[in-house]
Amino acid sequence: MTTTLPAEGRPAPGPVRRLAGALHRRPRLRLTLLLGAPLLWLAVLYLGSLAVLFVSAFWTTDTFTSEVVKVWSTDNFRELFTEPVYRQVVLRSVGVALAVTVLCAVLAFPLAFYTARVARPRWRPFLVVAILTPLWASYLVKVYAWRLILSRDGPADQVLAPFGLEGPGYGLPAVVLTLTYLWLPYMILPVHTALAQLPDSLLEASADLGARAWRTFRSVVLPMVLPSVAAGSVFTFSLSLGDYITVQIVGGKTQLIGNVVYSHIDLDLPMAAALGTVPVVVIVLYLLAVRRTGALDSL
Repeated sequence: MTTTLPAEGRPAPGPVRRLAGALHRRPRLRLTLLLGAPLLWLAVLYLGSLAVLFVSAFWTTDTFTSEVVKVWSTDNFRELFTEPVYRQVVLRSVGVALAVTVLCAVLAFPLAFYTARVARPRWRPFLVVAILTPLWASYLVKVYAWRLILSRDGPADQVLAPFGLEGPGYGLPAVVLTLTYLWLPYMILPVHTALAQLPDSLLEASADLGARAWRTFRSVVLPMVLPSVAAGSVFTFSLSLGDYITVQIVGGKTQLIGNVVYSHIDLDLPMAAALGTVPVVVIVLYLLAVRRTGALDSL
């Protein structure tokens, strides 16, 4: 039988070492302290605010005083589904988000292919930084820059004038164009990563089997990149669906969900909350659809 004797002359452990030892012996306590603050933030601030949004969507508004009446009612959702103007706004918003997503995917693929497969390896990090550079600029600065570009007799009109054309001005095309510019880096980055990780052996095997460039792209490259496109579309679709500042600045008289919600906040807060639930539901359905592709596994 052996006994452990106290080490003579060794200084007693300090409070930090004793705390570290206690946490080492209690892994559940360590995990609770590590995740407590983030889970509290997620549960209270994020999910709590969503819960308040859903609950307030079932309240009503006094038509004379515009005061919120906390009486349970489904009138807001009934009006949301029966009024043609709200259905048009919802369909237009989803259409804009889909158009922005498709444009981002079409523009991102050749850019990502060049930065990941064609450019010299030493230049690739600089090209990725160049793609990220617009994200460092202020959102408002970029949108107001596009407002100047698309203004009457602005740079867009001046560039297109020799071809007998003119710029789109302010309206729905300007919203799609500006949102595509804003969210394009979020599509390029996942596609770039997927193309950079594409094994050369697959391309070489396709060539050895006699496949031409289009067949290699369709049968090898595209299936490998599609989950990344879907992952990027989560950002471009959700950010476009909920945006309202761009619509306010370059949208002219265009109405999308974001600015309709904003216009109802002061006069009819429960109706604004009911409208605000639409993007949440649409995005949840979109995420469920994207999840089936396996794209969320690569996020």
